[in-house]
Amino acid sequence: MASGVAISDEVIKHYDLIRVRLHGTEEGERFKLVVMCLSKDQKSIIVDEENCLKVKDVGKTDVFKKVLSKIPTDECCYALYDCSYVNNESVKEDLVFILSAPENASLKSKMVYASSKAALKAKMPGLKFEWQINETSDRELSTLVEKLGGKIKSLEGRPV
Repeated sequence: MASGVAISDEVIKHYDLIRVRLHGTEEGERFKLVVMCLSKDQKSIIVDEENCLKVKDVGKTDVFKKVLSKIPTDECCYALYDCSYVNNESVKEDLVFILSAPENASLKSKMVYASSKAALKAKMPGLKFEWQINETSDRELSTLVEKLGGKIKSLEGRPV
């Protein structure tokens, strides 16, 4: 709560759901993307259910484009993306923490999101990768590949 913004229990619940594969859970019901935003009163970080994606929602589409379509281009948000990729060593699945603070978002909003980020990430142990999206070029596949270490052969089943 560094910026005076609380983190709702549902954010932690969704973090646990995207992070852990529960035995007996149908593959399609797993979260692929959890989007979080400030509540209307700007006092807490909540899950933006409307923009979350489950594995069944992406199907055989271009997963990267589908994920980006859920990240607003005009307002700030946080997201957790369950990213599948192949590097030189093996098939990997990692959670990527996303902070989107677009250039055309309000300065106040960008400041609140930036100052709340550390407190939010502290509630989500084990995140290895962070992808910050501020401008259009940050939304390129090459930017994410670089964040994942650079030596990526494929992302979400598509060659890079």
